[in-house]
Amino acid sequence: MSENPSLPPSAIQASREVRAVISRLRRRIMKAAEVEDITLSQMSVLARLSDKGGVTASDLAATEGVRHQSMTATVASLAAMGLAERSPDPDDGRRLLITLTEEGHRRVAEGRQARTEWLAGRLRDRATEEERQTVIAAMAVLQRLTHD
Repeated sequence: MSENPSLPPSAIQASREVRAVISRLRRRIMKAAEVEDITLSQMSVLARLSDKGGVTASDLAATEGVRHQSMTATVASLAAMGLAERSPDPDDGRRLLITLTEEGHRRVAEGRQARTEWLAGRLRDRATEEERQTVIAAMAVLQRLTHD
């Protein structure tokens, strides 16, 4: 596949490097809060539920990019661990809404705290104050790219 000649080489290089670094960083951050009894897909669902709550398995499946059957199995395992619960939708009794339990909220908060502390510690130990300020400025640029 040839590259678009209208794109400046610096844009192509930045694109490649950002994608590669974000991919590695995401894996390292997730590993920092890895819990033996929870898979990465379960952690992702817990995080989504903490942000939204009261969603259907179909909605979660679409958001996570998995089949409905796979999401149903993930939700069932989270419910079995006491981290999520299913209850009838008050507006449509045929649907089940999935929410986090108190324990689920606690686990999400602990995971977020562990990931924040891991990354903050790495930035403290491996970057100068000037480099940290550069990271903050770069994040503002990346944030701007995500808004239409």
